Amino acid sequence: MIERKRRYSKAEFASRGIAWHKKLASSLPEVDWHKFIAIDIETGEFELDANEMTAAARLRKRLPDPQIWLVSAETGYLDRFGAGELA
Repeated sequence: MIERKRRYSKAEFASRGIAWHKKLASSLPEVDWHKFIAIDIETGEFELDANEMTAAARLRKRLPDPQIWLVSAETGYLDRFGAGELA
């Protein structure tokens, strides 16, 4: 198994991930909003899938050592806490 190493500080990683998400999410069709987006913060290459691990795995197959920012395409968050909408 390949050992992956972080190349950026947490702050820089998050800054790049948020910037790429904003750029990419605005161009996605509404039908893809419920999916997860795995973004390589260095290149902007990305994969979409309803399953976050599948999206990340497909990106790893295409790129040799991606620095992956993984979020919901619609919200920009990977997960949320709380019950959400109950009714």
